[in-house]
Amino acid sequence: MEVLGGLIIGFGSLLGFMLFISLLRAFRVLNEYERGVIFRLGKFSAVKGPGLIILIPIMDKMTKISLRTIALDVPPQDIITKDNVSVKVNAVVYFRVNDPNKAIIQVEDYMYATSLISQTTLRTVLGQSDLDDLLAHRELVNSKLKELIDRETEPWGIKVMNVELKNVDLPQEMVRAMSRQAEAERDKRGKIINSEGEFMSAQKLAEAAEILGRTENAMQLRYLQVMTEIAAEKNSTLIIPLPLEIMKYFTSMNEKIERENKSQ
Repeated sequence: MEVLGGLIIGFGSLLGFMLFISLLRAFRVLNEYERGVIFRLGKFSAVKGPGLIILIPIMDKMTKISLRTIALDVPPQDIITKDNVSVKVNAVVYFRVNDPNKAIIQVEDYMYATSLISQTTLRTVLGQSDLDDLLAHRELVNSKLKELIDRETEPWGIKVMNVELKNVDLPQEMVRAMSRQAEAERDKRGKIINSEGEFMSAQKLAEAAEILGRTENAMQLRYLQVMTEIAAEKNSTLIIPLPLEIMKYFTSMNEKIERENKSQ
């Protein structure tokens, strides 16, 4: 009898300990950014949290899920663009769980599923874009990726916040070709700027000559000013001034000869 009593006491103690552990596990505490999806006997019951959650032992099972924004790194993808250029592109997707119920019930692993959707969408969108659009209009590509990924993950209770392309790795041949193109573009701009400068300089010289030609003494004053500037430099330049009257004499003689030739 004593042995039987000992067995009963031991079994009762074990049962009491298991019951105590079950009661402790019935109390759960969820943080502000966490929610608990409750299944009762295998059926969806409710979404609870945050704070203290009380579960019915044996009957209830809780799956905890975070509502914070998740940064998902999309692995590098080998992509052939619309203009047949092979590039390697990776991206990052920012998303959060908007509906914990759907995120647990509608998909087995929402993280893995979102990663696969992001990879396939990245290959599809960039495969329909030119390399110039990919490099120069990255904001439009990011917006299109966000729209398509969000549309695919919406039935899973996932809200895509943003999609950003991180790196676009080009082949070395394409990098060299783009460098040559950029160098030619810079040379083109330099020649255009130089030509515009020459045009403006010639235009200003023509305007200055017109202004000097209106007054007889303006050219002589300018001539004396240039001589003063040269003399101020204290160099060994020899200046022999030529009176403007001599130029006028030769000009008048040329005009007289032309009139005589015309009269004959």
